Amino acid sequence: MPRPRVPLALSRPAEVVLGGRVIGPGSPTFVIAEIGLNHNGSVDVGKRLVDAAAAAGADCAKFQMRDLGALYRNGGSADGAGEDLGAQYTLGLLNRFALSVDEMYELFDHVRDCGLLPLCTPWDMPSLQRLDDYGMAGYKIASADLTNTDLLRAASRHGKPMLMSTGMSEESEIIAASTLLRGAGTPLVLLHCNSTYPTPYKDVNLAYLDRLRELGDCPVGYSGHERGWHIPVAAVARGACVIEKHLTLDRTWEGNDHRVSLLPEELVDMVAAIRDVEAAMGTRARRSVTQGEMMNRVALAKSLVATRDLRPGEIITVDDVEVRSPGRGLQPNRRDELVGRQITRPVAAGEFYFPTDISGAAVPRPYTFARPWGVPVRFHDHVALTARAESNGAVPDLIEFHLSYRDMDLDPSSFFTDPQDKLLAVHSPDVFEGDHQLDLSALDEAHRARSVAELQRVLDLTRTMRRWFTADAEPMVIVSMGGFSSKTPLTADERAVRYDQVARSLGELDAHGVRLLAQTLPPFPWYFGGQMHCNLFVDAADTAAFCERTGLSLCLDVSHSQLTATSRGQSLTAFVERVGRFVEHLHLVDALGVDGEGLQVGEGDVDWPALAAQLRRLAPDASFIPEIWQGHVADGDGFWTALERLEAWF
Repeated sequence: MPRPRVPLALSRPAEVVLGGRVIGPGSPTFVIAEIGLNHNGSVDVGKRLVDAAAAAGADCAKFQMRDLGALYRNGGSADGAGEDLGAQYTLGLLNRFALSVDEMYELFDHVRDCGLLPLCTPWDMPSLQRLDDYGMAGYKIASADLTNTDLLRAASRHGKPMLMSTGMSEESEIIAASTLLRGAGTPLVLLHCNSTYPTPYKDVNLAYLDRLRELGDCPVGYSGHERGWHIPVAAVARGACVIEKHLTLDRTWEGNDHRVSLLPEELVDMVAAIRDVEAAMGTRARRSVTQGEMMNRVALAKSLVATRDLRPGEIITVDDVEVRSPGRGLQPNRRDELVGRQITRPVAAGEFYFPTDISGAAVPRPYTFARPWGVPVRFHDHVALTARAESNGAVPDLIEFHLSYRDMDLDPSSFFTDPQDKLLAVHSPDVFEGDHQLDLSALDEAHRARSVAELQRVLDLTRTMRRWFTADAEPMVIVSMGGFSSKTPLTADERAVRYDQVARSLGELDAHGVRLLAQTLPPFPWYFGGQMHCNLFVDAADTAAFCERTGLSLCLDVSHSQLTATSRGQSLTAFVERVGRFVEHLHLVDALGVDGEGLQVGEGDVDWPALAAQLRRLAPDASFIPEIWQGHVADGDGFWTALERLEAWF
């Protein structure tokens, strides 16, 4: 029966809007899973192919509709002895595999139910009318009909967007067809295509995409019949805004299309690769250092360091500066800015110079926060950082030790003297000796067991450190619980299994006398100088459900959760509303985009006034630290700057 129409229009010359999806430069590639006749006359097979297209992340599932009586001169008879062999073969398949109009409508409905856009190629006038009766959002015109001006004019009168393949056509014919459609005001996308099955790679000619864009003055795409999925990925890099590839469940099935079709798992790989290429395309904006590069720059680059001890007030000379690794300090190309300046702090021989030695550093002062606050430290610098704060009247309520795996082998008694009336927090290492990444959710039993054992060492060390911190509260241990994957995010079912593994691991720990907190995590964390997918304690609903089930509390890392909200097109406010009642501790730090973590407060996407008001309501007693990346350098300049800014809200 007829379905409601879907009105669409051309929004800008460079874009076409099809079923609510924008096709054009700068928009995600519109991926069409071409099912065509690969259903082999079975609605069930057709639905399975649609399901596979949806699971792979395609945007559209496309079919073909023919009225054989109207299409063929002999009424579509497969017995026409006067036809060429190719036509006889095709007619034989069409007669056996054709679906009724109602069956096609049923498949279109299933496409919509799966969240994809249904599309269909009309091969004749009656089929065009039936697709319009259904309410099809637009039409795909096959290469075989590029010169069929009657069909093009009829289709254009419906006022819907049109995707037109250009296979087996001369350039003059492409110009004529696109001129006809543009003159009719039809929103148009031209698809570069070679109509051979399979297309030899030497005949693909992706460079023609540039010429096709000029001829059509419209977005262009690629409809591929070659083997494999790497050519469509290259087409995206060349500027294709649409990719169409055939999909089958079995390449050995009868029919030409099956042999050049992708299997479902190959479609998954193609869509993933296309999305990777889209992410990698970037812009022509001014080059800047990415978050991952910044981390590696610290480890691999070089800095300006002092050649001798300097006292405050001395003038820095050329002989006082040399270049050494690593890259934690002032970059070597700023030597001329540094030389001749008066140093304002004591600098030991071999110590880094910092940008603040040129620009001036923030100075700690007494703060008036409505909740306990502290600073992140290491064993080797906690005395200097806290002394600098307290000498200026800034007395932290809490000290949070960020441990490396090498710190785990140190004797804490060598770093402490008198007890301190402060709260204690310990941030567990994420990586242990031998590149062992802590992952309490690991399915590999050996990896999970070692993670439990390493975390137990952290808990034991925290209990040892407790003797030097006399505040009347159990120390907190903050843990990135794990749940990483390298290629693709985990599904909801896979995450559920991993959460069960975390619960199992927590049950094997001796955590008496400490408060174990799960840190909220970013979607794309940086480890080992590269990026991964994180899957647990990322989604607000998953996280809240696990805390509800297990009684586990959270450390809300604002940077991590802002990155999550941005990557999902959601708000940090919604995230915090869901998990706020489980929060006992805060890492206050800004974020930018989907993976720019650790930014200075006020220099990213976080709405700090809104967050502060929300946390006053949901987690009024939660303590916090400013966890600015590299905030400890220059005597904690990044921390004091953050505290200065946060005081207005917290």
